[in-house]
Amino acid sequence: MKYRHLSKEERCVIGALRMQRLSLRAIAQHLGRSPSTISREIKRNSRSQDGRYRASHADSNYNARKRWARRGSRFDWGEWKIVERCIRDEYSPEQTAGRLKREGTLSISHETIYLHIWRNKKLGGTLYTHLRGSRKRRRKRWGRNDSRGRLPGKTMITERPDAANLRQEIGHWELDSVLGSISGRHCISTVVDRMSGYLMIGKLEARTKSETNLRLSKLISRCEGRFKTITPDNGTEFHGYRELEQKHGVKFYFAHPYHSWERGTNENTNGLIRQYLPKRQSMHNLTQAKCNAIANKLNNRPRKRLGYLTPNEVFHGLSNVALHT
Repeated sequence: MKYRHLSKEERCVIGALRMQRLSLRAIAQHLGRSPSTISREIKRNSRSQDGRYRASHADSNYNARKRWARRGSRFDWGEWKIVERCIRDEYSPEQTAGRLKREGTLSISHETIYLHIWRNKKLGGTLYTHLRGSRKRRRKRWGRNDSRGRLPGKTMITERPDAANLRQEIGHWELDSVLGSISGRHCISTVVDRMSGYLMIGKLEARTKSETNLRLSKLISRCEGRFKTITPDNGTEFHGYRELEQKHGVKFYFAHPYHSWERGTNENTNGLIRQYLPKRQSMHNLTQAKCNAIANKLNNRPRKRLGYLTPNEVFHGLSNVALHT
């Protein structure tokens, strides 16, 4: 005969008969249950302050244990290994859940993945070290004179075409420089497509106009014909933009000074890069090959705003690409 859990009504009967001081065997006979079932029920659920069995309290305890028993029990070892592999590939829990669901591999919430990561940490695991944290230090900029971007004749972002503003097509890029240590000259240029989030990173020996133009020209040449506009900030390293416009047929539109939200895609992407190139860390030994590897890592990470496709898939028009290659 299949075992049945005690119902709320049966617990009410147990409570009433205990008040009448009936034996456990008599209560079991009255309910058609085994004496051991009644004994176990009373021992587990007599939790009130006076130690007496009360039906309402017992039923509350039962439901609480049932909820906890279900936590994490839905997924087996193999499924957790798939999740952990994504986390170790630097996918966020939300990206992991969204991508696995999109592929039909596994339906799991990002909250459940977070719980698994914290349990893993308590057991001495290292999954939590692959989570990204926001350690940005904010600086107030009001009350300061604008000393940046004083370049006559530049075209401002207000004149940028709607196709770029609305992310309607691939080919509209945002551009920025990312610094290493304060005392070091070496840095990188990052250029990211607004629609797809596709990223390219260039290593610079110094943040100068000539060095920036040389590296940007090489990056643009990788995807010749797929650059329509570029929106940089107002750093002086971008003051040689006319040379790039003439050479590659791309139009530059400059953001307003201290309006970082006008290049939100670039700012967000730079934050992701900091996972691999932390602030105040020297970039002297950084190579272009390493820059390419970091960009490849981020270009193959699924994004929520892309429906958990990757920037690489959207930029190159790929579909049905496996999560792990």
